[in-house]
Parts: sequence; structure tokens; C-alpha cells
Amino acid sequence: MEPWTLLIAGVLFIVAMMFLFPSDKNKSQVVKQLNKLPGPPAYPIIGTVLPMAFLKRNELFTFIQDNIAKYKPMFRTWNGRQPEIHIMKPEHVEVLLRSSDHIDKGDFYSLLHKWLGTGLLTSTGQKWFKHRKMITPTFHFKILDNFVEVFSEKSEILVDKLKKEVGSQRFDIYPYITKCALDIICETAMGTPIFAQDERGSDYVKAVYDMSELTVYRLFRPWLKNDFVYSFTKKGKRNAECLRVLHGFTKRVIQERKSQLEGNFNKSPGTSTDEDAFVGKKKRKAFLDLLLESSIGDVKLTDEELREEVDTFMFEEKAYEEQKNIFQGSDRSVTMKELNEMKYLERVIKESLRLYPSVPIIGRQLHSEAKLGDFTMPAGCTVLFHIFNVHRNPEQFPNPEKFDPDNFLPERVAKRHPYSYIPFSAGPRNCIGQKFALLEEKTVLSYILRNYEVTSLDKRQDVNLMTELILRPENGINVSIKPRNK
Repeated sequence: MEPWTLLIAGVLFIVAMMFLFPSDKNKSQVVKQLNKLPGPPAYPIIGTVLPMAFLKRNELFTFIQDNIAKYKPMFRTWNGRQPEIHIMKPEHVEVLLRSSDHIDKGDFYSLLHKWLGTGLLTSTGQKWFKHRKMITPTFHFKILDNFVEVFSEKSEILVDKLKKEVGSQRFDIYPYITKCALDIICETAMGTPIFAQDERGSDYVKAVYDMSELTVYRLFRPWLKNDFVYSFTKKGKRNAECLRVLHGFTKRVIQERKSQLEGNFNKSPGTSTDEDAFVGKKKRKAFLDLLLESSIGDVKLTDEELREEVDTFMFEEKAYEEQKNIFQGSDRSVTMKELNEMKYLERVIKESLRLYPSVPIIGRQLHSEAKLGDFTMPAGCTVLFHIFNVHRNPEQFPNPEKFDPDNFLPERVAKRHPYSYIPFSAGPRNCIGQKFALLEEKTVLSYILRNYEVTSLDKRQDVNLMTELILRPENGINVSIKPRNK
């Protein structure tokens, strides 16, 4: 045996012994406690992730769902040496998400640090509290009212782009929707158009898509968690290229907006009220502008913190009848008042998010013990909340696979467990942008429904789902469209 082969074998043997016979007594207790839960077989060093390393991207979601069906409602896995507890009962979810003691994101979120840094999504402790407090006012309803204008502008582009598909027997609408959404978030977050729908921002768009795929690939391969090792791989090199594109764009925009803002502050003060200055009476303000203004004074965000936060905000017939009643055949831009009147469309969106939550799994890192029923979860564990499965609890949603917007009638909502529907997480660390998201979705769908009759050509059971940073269909969403008779 060659010396280098012997050396590698020796290192692997030592690491394996460390895994099998932990020197830390507390670690032994954690293993003993976790083994009270069911779960797949664990192996030295790699834990339970070995089967996932050999699966194709389009097979991961089904594999995870098969494990859930076998071991639910609570089970354990090991990602390398990191213990993980999987939960999906609303009662268990509530214990952790409502707590202010368990707000740290799961260990796997560290894979996003190179991209998103420690912004609102990934930060912890005092930094998270400070940024949450600073960012919350930027989602004031009057700020969102200004953003509706952007939603409308980008939706009008989408409707125009779809014209070329009229008469097609079938086409994939998924790229159209995702590029429209990217256009919206870039303009509202940074005040700079990315032109994703015109293909001019193709490098940025591809970098966003690739980073999602690369992160999940790395997640199920513990041996790639080390940045140094990962950097020598082909995917690690692509990861570095994506970061250069993403960070380069964001840093450039931040510097441009800072220069503009400093120029404005050097001008003579006007007579506008504080509210006008905050909301932006004449000039539509982007999320970045509001962050820059918030950072002027005693508490300031550094350029790096600004980049982290901006990058983080980038990670049918009844519905048509409602649109007809509101718009009476008009093609005018939508207003906040009209968006608030779209009660049925809101129920359709919520039911869609129940069946297909944008983020199917979230995680928390436990720094202290937590009790779920008769089981005590040890400190040091990552807890994984399977939102996709929380939303399919038959005790909360009878006939859970049926698409039924009436699940969100007020009287039905009142009877359900408050943590049985959590597409935007819940508790103190819920998604700060959920109102933004709902208004955006209403606007885009309003424009599509007013302009086109849309026919889905895929049966739900035939759509293969893929687990990346967000839930997405493997082969898109195939539809046909025809213009509305107005």
C-alpha cells in the first residue's frame, strides 16, 4: 500500500473511531437520547446521508417523502456528525417556533453564508434583533403601496411576453413567472432594473439559479462542507463564479445608491413632512434606499451588512369572476384598495402555498433542551420543520391533497391549530416579507387572469417536485393560454 493511501486510511479510521466512540460524555448522551427515535441507519463520519449522495436531483424529494412516510411524525437523522430531528405535527412546531429561545437557524444555513452573509435570514443573536428592528419599518403598508406600482409594471411586461405563446398547444409558464418575480424583487430591493424578462440580466439570473442547486448538492455531502476542500471541486469553482456575479452586482448598486443619497443630503432641506420623506412622495424608494436612510444616524449598517440584507431579499373561473367584478373590463393598473378586495384570489394563493410551500423545510439550532411531548430534544441538535407535511395533516385539513380554497374561509381557519399553516414560518422569526409576497402574487395573477384564459396541461400527480432552496417542479408547469374576450 502506498504511503499516502495508508495515511488517508489511518485518518479515516481515527475519525470513524471518534464518531463511534465519542470522547465527550455529553455527546454519548445525545446519541443515546436520539436513538430513542426511529430513523434510517447511520454510518461513521457520513451519518445517514450516504444514499442521498448517489441520488439525482429529481429523486431527492421523493426519497425524503418516503423516509417521512416510514418514520413520521418525529424521527432522527445524522448529517455527518450533526444530529437532526425531523418534526411535522403542529403541536410540536408551535413549541419551538413560538419560543424566543430557539431562534437560531439550523446548522445547514451556514452553507449560505458566503452568498448571503449573516443577513436577516441567517443571522443570530443581537445582530438579528438589531437588523429585524431596523428593517421592519421598510415593510410599512405605505411603503408596500409604493411597491404596487413596480408589481404592475413588471406584470404588464409579463402579459406582453406571454403573447407569443397564444396559439401554442403547450408551453412552460414557470420561467416566465420566475423571471417576472426576479424583476420585481430586484427593482423593489435595489431600485435597479435587472431586465430578467428581457434576458439582459441573464448572467445574474443564472447565478441565482445555480447557487440554489449548488447549495443543496453540498448539503447532502458532508465531506464538501469544508470551504477549502469544496473550492477545489468543479462545483466549488462554479460557486465562486456565481458569488462574483451576485456580489459584484449588489456592491455596485449599493455604492451608486449611497452616492445618490449623499448628494441628496447635501442639498438644501425642503418642506416635506417626516412621513413624506419616509415614504417617498415624489420618488419611488427601493428597499435599499430605505435601509440606507435607516443607517444614517446613531445606528449604521456597514456596506457588508447592507449587501447581506439586500442579497437576502433577492434568497380559475371564480377567481376571474372576482377580477371582472373589480375591474369591469378595464386594463388599468391595480391599486392597493383593489388588491385588498381580492378575497377569493387570496384564498386561492393561500391554498396553493398550503400544497406547495415555497420553502418546504426550515431549520432551527437548539442551544438548550426542548421537550416535545414525552421526548426531550438535546441541546446541539438541528430541528427540521417539514412545512410540506405540516400542511398535509389530515386532522387539520380533511382530504389534504384536494385543492380547496375554501380551506381558508375565516370559519375554517378559526377551527384549525394556529401552527398548521406556516408557509412563511411563524413566531418571532416569521418571514418579514409575507405581506409583500401576497400583494405581489395577487398583482401578477390579476394581470394574467384579466388577459388570458389559462388551461393547465399537467395533472398534479404527474408533476415531479424538486427540493432545492425553494420547492420547484422538475419539468416546469405546462399550460396553454388564449386571450380573454373583453
